Parts: sequence; structure tokens; C-alpha cells
Amino acid sequence: MDSPSSGHGGSPDLQWQNVALALSFVAFNAALSYGLQLGVGSSLITAAARCVIQLTLVSYILERIFNTNHPAAVAGIALLLNVLAAFEIVANKCKMRYPRMFFVVLAAMTLSTIPVSIIGIRFAMSVNPFWKPEQYIPIVGMLCGSTISNLVVSLSFVLQELNENRDKTETYLAFGASRFEACKPIAKSALRLALTPTINQMSVLGIISIPGMMTGAILGGSSVIQAARLQMIIMFMLSASSALATIISIVCTLAICVDGQHRVRAERIDCRPFFLWRGAAIVGRALKSAASSACFGHRGKEKGTEREPLLGSP
Repeated sequence: MDSPSSGHGGSPDLQWQNVALALSFVAFNAALSYGLQLGVGSSLITAAARCVIQLTLVSYILERIFNTNHPAAVAGIALLLNVLAAFEIVANKCKMRYPRMFFVVLAAMTLSTIPVSIIGIRFAMSVNPFWKPEQYIPIVGMLCGSTISNLVVSLSFVLQELNENRDKTETYLAFGASRFEACKPIAKSALRLALTPTINQMSVLGIISIPGMMTGAILGGSSVIQAARLQMIIMFMLSASSALATIISIVCTLAICVDGQHRVRAERIDCRPFFLWRGAAIVGRALKSAASSACFGHRGKEKGTEREPLLGSP
């Protein structure tokens, strides 16, 4: 097979056979998992299949958006990325959930990735207008991907503490602490735990590892110095977005799971799989609505019925 020819900007012109060759690395990992009975072979194959399908679809979508070059299309893709990221966190990544968790995660994602991306691209990267699709969409995607990991770590820790290790929090509350005072140690530990990978990643950049954004810029034809500066800006944006989203999600989660009466509401935390959890919630709302309708309907019938006099008519 011929080697890939040089494409735009000196980058190789990759074909599907090149992807198939790279897929052999995943096949090797799956075979190794099967041989050692690790039980992750099917997960590897599923993840690889999702990677191929999702990247193929998004490449066609982004190509059309890049050609339109319209801010509404860019805003729609940015919002879609945040919605999908929030759904991924709630449905697949977190093992425990609580009511309105999707909206909390979506708000945390949107309020962190959108402002940070706009400010970073417009001022730090000096791109005008900031919504240029080839600049804005990849960076928002990177911010969403990084923020997912931080939110999963922080939310899983908070929910586990409130569900399984809530004795300490309830002790604080019993001795007169407010819910904010009682939950402060949990919030600090969750934030520290979530930001540790980002701190470690920044500390080893350039010495131990060359990050993907810098590698892609170099392969795309940028100078090494410009690629390094771009990577610095991206990393600082990632750290800001991750910290902001983590803080918002932790505060909202604690406010829901520890109510205004300063009680730990462990019953609001559900450990069932996502679809069972959503199915139970839908059935519960339907039964509640049906019971309410039946109750009010019965009362309406009683009101419409003329009462019999206590004493007989003369």
C-alpha cells in the first residue's frame, strides 16, 4: 500500500485503510484483555466503534458549518456539544443521580465553556470575530471534553459522600452548623480532587509530554513557537473552564441534596441505572398525575351533586 501523500499544510492525506491499520492497536488490546480475562475487551471495541462513527458524523457536519460560516450555526453546534456532554455525564459516566441533575450539569457546562471560549478566543488568541467556525468549535469541543472528566470526578465524590458517608455531615448539622458549613469539607475535597488531573497535566507539558493540540498545529503547518503558545492558551482556558464548571455543579448539587431545612436528603440520590431511574421518575409522575386527577374529579362530582336535606321536606 502506498504511503499517504502530503495534504494541505504538509499534513498527510489519510485514507480509511490508514484508520484500519491504526484500529489494529485496539484489536491487540482487546485480544490482550481476552487472554488475561480482564473483561474490558467488549468495552474497548464498543468505544472504538463509537469513536469512528461519531468522528465521521461530526466531520461531515463541521465541514458544512465551516462552509456556511454563519454565527447561528456555530452557536447551535456549541450548544449541542454542551447538551451531549451533559447527557453523557448523567447517563453514562455518573453512577449516582439526583432530580434535575441534567439541568444542573448543563448549566455548569454552558456557563463555563461558553464565556471562557469567547473571552479566550477573542482576546487571548486575538481572533476577530471570535465565532469563526474553524477556531471556535474545536476549542469549545476541547473545553467540553476536559470539563466532562472534572465533573464526573467531583459529582461522583459528592454524591458518594452524601449517600454512603453522610454521618459526619449530619453530625455537623445536628450541632447547629448550616448546610453550607457542614458541606464545605465535601466541596473542598471534591474541587481539589477534580482539579488535580488538570494541574498534573499542566506541570508535565513540554518536558514529559507534547500535547495533542500542539502536535496538530505543527502537523497543520504552524511554527513550533506558535504551536507552543497556542497550547499554553488552550491549557489555561481548560483549567479555567474546568474549575468554574466544577464549582457551579458542586454548589448546586449540595443545595439540592441538602435542603433549606439543613437536612441531608439521601433519598434524592438514586443509584439505579440511568434508564431505570428515568423510567421510574416518569411512571411516578404519571401515577401522581392520575391520582391527582381522580381526586379532583371525585370532588367535582360531589360538588355537582345536590345534597339531600337533613330533615324531610314538609
